[in-house]
Amino acid sequence: MPVDALPRSSGTYMPEVMFAGPDGRLEGRYHHSNEPNAPLALVLHPHPLHGGTMNNRITYALYRTFENMGFSVMRYNSRGVGRSQGRFDGGIGEISDAAAALDWMQMINPNASGLWIAGYSFGAFVGMQLLMRRPEITGWISIAPPAAHYDFGFLAPCPCGGLMIAGGKDDMAPEPAIHKLVDKLNTQKGVAVDYRVYPEADHIFAKQADKITAAVEDHVTRAMRQQHMALAAD
Repeated sequence: MPVDALPRSSGTYMPEVMFAGPDGRLEGRYHHSNEPNAPLALVLHPHPLHGGTMNNRITYALYRTFENMGFSVMRYNSRGVGRSQGRFDGGIGEISDAAAALDWMQMINPNASGLWIAGYSFGAFVGMQLLMRRPEITGWISIAPPAAHYDFGFLAPCPCGGLMIAGGKDDMAPEPAIHKLVDKLNTQKGVAVDYRVYPEADHIFAKQADKITAAVEDHVTRAMRQQHMALAAD
C-alpha cells in the first residue's frame, strides 16, 4: 500500500491501521514522518496475558519519543489483543506478528534510512528474537527484558549493540538477571550495550517514564550519529 493510500482525516494521515498478519488482521497505530527516507521504529508491547497492549504507558511513551525524533513509527496489538485477530501463541506466533508489522512498514517506506526495534518486558523478548531474524535492523531498545524467565541464549552472536534498561526493584524482570545478560553480550566482538539502571524503579516504571524517554532519545541520537560517521568514513 503506497503512502497516498493510507486513510486520511482532516488532511493528515490517520494513525489507525489494520494490516495482514500470519493469523489474521492486526491492529496498529502508525505515524508517518514528513522527513524523506526517515528511519523506522517498531514498538512492541508487554505480555498480552498480563494486560499488555499497544496502549501500555511505556509502549506509548516509546512511540511518541520516536515520533518526536522524526521517525516513521508503529505500535500494534499482537494476535488476540484488542481488535487483532488470532490467539496468544506463547511467543512464537508473536514473533511472526512483529515480522508482519515490519514488512508492512518497509512496504510503505522502501527507502528508509534505518530501522529500530523497541520492546518493553515480553515485547523486549519478541524484539530481540526479531533482531536475530532481520539483518536490516540497525538498533534496538530493550526495557525490562524478562531474562530470568526466557532464555536469551539465541543472541549469539548479537548483530549490533543497543540500549538495555532495568529497574532496581523489578521483581518480574530482576536486575541481576538483566545485568548478567548485558555482561554476556558485551563480551561479544563488536557489541557494546548501553546499560542503564534506575534503582528505585519496579516493573511498571511508575515514576521513570520521563527518564526512560530521555535515555532512549539520548542513545538513539548518539548511535545514529556514530552510524552516519562510519558511513561517511567509508
